[in-house]
Amino acid sequence: MSSSTRRRRIVRTAVGLAAVLVLSVAGAGAWFYHRLDSNITTFDAGGVATERPPAPVPVTPGASVPVNVLLLGSDTRDDGNADLGGGEEGVGHSDTAILLHVYADHKHAVGVSIPRDALVTIPSCKLPSGRWTEPRTNQMFNSAFTIGEFPQGNPACTQNTVEALTGLRIDHTIVVDFKGVAAMTEAINGVDVCVPNDVNSHNIKLRKGMQKLSGQPAVDYLRARYGFGDNSDIGRMKRQQAFLSAMISKIQGQGFSLPTLLPLADAATRSLTVDEGLGTAMKLVDFAQSLQSIKLSDITFVTTPWRFSGDRVALVHPDVDTLWKLLREGRTLDGQNTGQVADPAAASPSPSDAALPAVSPTALSPEQAAVPITVVNGVGTPGLAGKGAEAVRAKGFQNVALDATSGSRLRTEIAYDPAFRTTADQLVPLFPQARSVEEPGSGGITVTLGRDYHPATATKPDATGTPAGPTTGPTTGPGSGATATPGGVPTGIAENARGADTDPCANLTFG
Repeated sequence: MSSSTRRRRIVRTAVGLAAVLVLSVAGAGAWFYHRLDSNITTFDAGGVATERPPAPVPVTPGASVPVNVLLLGSDTRDDGNADLGGGEEGVGHSDTAILLHVYADHKHAVGVSIPRDALVTIPSCKLPSGRWTEPRTNQMFNSAFTIGEFPQGNPACTQNTVEALTGLRIDHTIVVDFKGVAAMTEAINGVDVCVPNDVNSHNIKLRKGMQKLSGQPAVDYLRARYGFGDNSDIGRMKRQQAFLSAMISKIQGQGFSLPTLLPLADAATRSLTVDEGLGTAMKLVDFAQSLQSIKLSDITFVTTPWRFSGDRVALVHPDVDTLWKLLREGRTLDGQNTGQVADPAAASPSPSDAALPAVSPTALSPEQAAVPITVVNGVGTPGLAGKGAEAVRAKGFQNVALDATSGSRLRTEIAYDPAFRTTADQLVPLFPQARSVEEPGSGGITVTLGRDYHPATATKPDATGTPAGPTTGPTTGPGSGATATPGGVPTGIAENARGADTDPCANLTFG
């Protein structure tokens, strides 16, 4: 055999081996993608409302448009989730809801947490029978997920609710359960988070400090309420935002390559329910890769401006309306344009929610002005009750008494006789973080000041020499809607915002 013949045979053999290798790898890849696709559960698009906010259009042909993704955490105990979350099996609630708004430049993003207890209008939603419900007002937000008692929940109903609430068109909805959280955190070898204090409550044990969490401990961190601050869902949302920031940072650090994303997709798809637009592994990977240009410093989390309304949460106007308007118009939370604006038709005022009381001040009637109000110092700070009483009198109330009782109350409380409920609502702008509580038979209203109340120091007397109240208005807390920061951002937005690159141990509890 000649040397040239041998060389040709070697070349043919090498080419053949290369072809076999390519086909083998391609076959394995196809098998892997097929396995991922078979993992994914999609929900019926037939449950999505037919009347929806308009889809954004490119400002120039071929330009990118904003993307809105609704992330829902289901607390269902079905399908083995009881092993991670405890409790009994059954239809879960969407106790975690984050609307991720990716701006048209795909370089900025905002994640908006919607409190599970927020009182909203749930629009018409599809039942298993095919019938559509009537709209329901004054409902807890997380109850939308349970309408129809679908075994996997009703994400389409929650999507309809968010679209009606915000005026934003939701492009994708993703539901993850406890198993999904555990699997994804294990796939990226844990998430570095900060636990603000030792916790040993309701079968959840966590130790204080920075640590890497995955699997069960990660689930515990995200779902725990008791043992932190005032045990409220508000504090839990702060930790969820910090956790997602850390998880995004971890994935960005590993890179958005297929070796990183495919194992993550494999873990996620076994416990995800998504809309049909994300119903394949490649669509999920493509979507994840489309976000790789967003720096951690250009991601902001914010909780919708809120206030307590008894045991529930009211969304505060006009701050929450401003938040939705900023997103519809393609502007950042401080009002800056990101370069490409959504369809002007989508920038119309958001649908009003008649069930939610506005908290903007109105004039008092003579009867309201005469209602007996007692301002109690629930902290012990000298002069605190007097400062609170000044703010109440400046509002126009005339029958105001003081009680200097000290204590260690965390949150301000407005206790009112049911006959004076509308009058008590007039106090909300002065004490926006207060919990409102009915107190039958009290014959008046008692405002017990907590550590959340920080009165302004400056007052200006009127012509009679009576203090007319703080010149800058009362210091406001989350969800007040009463003032704006020097940069023009409504206080209810600014005080509920958190940069994704914020100190991981900062602002993790409430109350």
